[in-house]
Amino acid sequence: MVAEIRGLNEECGVFGVWGHQDASQITYYALHSLQHRGQEGTGIVVTDGETMQGKKGEGLVTDIFTAQSITELRGSGAIGHVRYSIGGADGYENVQPLLFRSQSGSLALCHNGNLMNGEALRHQLEGQGSIFQTTSDSEVLAHLIRRGGFSSLRDRVKYALSMLKGAYAFLIMTETELLVALDPHGMRPLSLGRIGDAYVVASETCAFDIVGAQFERDVLPGELIVINDEGLHSEILAKASSRTICAMEYIYFSRPDSNIRGINVHTARKKLGKQLARECPVEADVVTGVPDSSLSAAIGYAEESGIPYEMGLIKSRYVGRTFIEPSQSLREQGVKMKLSAVRGVVEGKRVAMVDDSFVRGTTGKRITHMLKEAGAEEVHVLISSPPIRYPCFYGIDTLTTKELIAANNTIEEIKEIIGADSLNFLSVEGMLKVLGCGHCLACFTGEYPTEIYPEYLRN
Repeated sequence: MVAEIRGLNEECGVFGVWGHQDASQITYYALHSLQHRGQEGTGIVVTDGETMQGKKGEGLVTDIFTAQSITELRGSGAIGHVRYSIGGADGYENVQPLLFRSQSGSLALCHNGNLMNGEALRHQLEGQGSIFQTTSDSEVLAHLIRRGGFSSLRDRVKYALSMLKGAYAFLIMTETELLVALDPHGMRPLSLGRIGDAYVVASETCAFDIVGAQFERDVLPGELIVINDEGLHSEILAKASSRTICAMEYIYFSRPDSNIRGINVHTARKKLGKQLARECPVEADVVTGVPDSSLSAAIGYAEESGIPYEMGLIKSRYVGRTFIEPSQSLREQGVKMKLSAVRGVVEGKRVAMVDDSFVRGTTGKRITHMLKEAGAEEVHVLISSPPIRYPCFYGIDTLTTKELIAANNTIEEIKEIIGADSLNFLSVEGMLKVLGCGHCLACFTGEYPTEIYPEYLRN
């Protein structure tokens, strides 16, 4: 599915490196590989051990950085960020990393996730005299660190993290060290790697591949890692009863060449497609997937069902990324611009169209009509995840129930709305057979792993 276009957007991706003479170049290439996690803004902050400097802007990595600007960012430590706005409005001031300067030194940070108590903490801090420069919940951490009252940065960060509720993967950098923090439930993916003697950390392991890094391990839930010129120090600050990484990382968000908790994303999606074929067989002549993230599941469905896989839909590579715009009219126009049906493949055929998720229904309806306009006799829509009936509050742009088509309609009603001949979803049980336990399933089941604050439940 093409993010309603496409329906779901993940908040962002982070990358950090310490101890590499080409830190800014390494970060640039890593962010390019993480571009799918956010297209609204990007930035890099570097340190040379004495001073920190950065560059950021609204747009894609290749829009913001040039060869010259990367060369000017000199230092052996860096953090970078690609952003999709959820918490806070868009705008230059909210693009990360956020860089703060004071008489005692500078601090930069970037964040993937969403703080459930961010608004409450902001009100509390403003009441105590803090002046915020952004509307991003990420800035809350910087103010908490500053007010920690401890002599060492590590202790101030530990205090600040103890105040946070929600999903977060934070990178925090000063002139002399890099700190990495993951929430106690481990809802967001975060991995640690090495390039020779240098350490790297990234939202996805695909970033390691592009910069030639060796994967070391996943960052643990509740872990704080401190990296400086003396090496790496790690401690567990808080431990939840179980890890609940977001299941949508496997289903849609992550790149297929990434590994999460030792599981390759492409392999997981293919297995989800196979399970879907076992649960939801249909009579069809061809199986096709919706580029790009659904192709793995479609291949799995075809292999398990014995129905030939064909490229019934193609995606244009030369259209601007209109899908990052939040308005419904632009979403609908984006579908038309980005996807087209292959008439020679689908004409006169019964088509099994496999998609990975179904959120607002815009894309499903348009693609179904597109296939029928191209001559498909029947279109059977198959979704390799359960219906999304509940909003996500942990860093995905589904914050209200009213925007979720499956929360307000039966499966039969949705089938009629999108004009499909049949519509089937993978069961929660089937998904767990593939992915195993230890995942956040809140958007499917309504069972949230953390406390949900009242301001979120109003919608």
